[in-house]
Parts: sequence; structure tokens; C-alpha cells
Amino acid sequence: MNLQEFFLLLMSILTSVGGQFFLKMGALKLGRVNTTNTVSHILRITTTPELIIGLGCYGLGALAYILLLTRVNLSVAGPSVSLVYVFSVLLDYFIFKESIPVTRLVGLSLIISGVILVAWQK
Repeated sequence: MNLQEFFLLLMSILTSVGGQFFLKMGALKLGRVNTTNTVSHILRITTTPELIIGLGCYGLGALAYILLLTRVNLSVAGPSVSLVYVFSVLLDYFIFKESIPVTRLVGLSLIISGVILVAWQK
């Protein structure tokens, strides 16, 4: 993977993580959905700025991923974007103060190891 391909991968990952962050912020504003407020929540999704920004970030992430796929095999790009999970957990830990159990740390380590093995070039 050359520098341009790495940049596209990084853009795809970071914009997707940003999308998750803003979607979480918007979801916190909405509150819990139940049978009595489902319709109002669906309508509020279209007017909540954080949710719109989050969806826009996902769109940019998809665009970067599509551009990456024009240059890199899916067998490398697909597993590499799983780093979104790693960054999402770190974001949750630092921003939302959620704990990270040891089993989750082991799983994240396996993801990172797997991406390194998949993307490794001789």
C-alpha cells in the first residue's frame, strides 16, 4: 500500500469514526425510542444537526472507500477498514468515558494484528 492508498484508507476510517461519533451525539439528543415516540423520533432525525453531520461523514467515508477500491484489492481494503472498530472503542473511552473490558482489548488487538497480516507486503 503506497502513501496515496494509505491516505484514502485513513480518510475512510476517520470519516466513518467521525460519523459514528456524531450519530451517537445525535442519538443522545433524541433519547430512547419506544412504541409511543417512534414516529416523532424518525421525524427529528431529519432535523438534528449531529445526525445530519454523522450521515454526511459516513457518505464521505464511503466515497473515500470507493476511491480506495479502485487502487487496492478488496481482500486488503475490506479487512483494513475494520480498524474503524478500534478507533470507535478508543473514541468511546476518551469522549464518552465508557470502560474497555479486557476481553474487548484482546479482540481489538486481534483486529489490529489481522489488519497488519492482511496488509503486509513482502
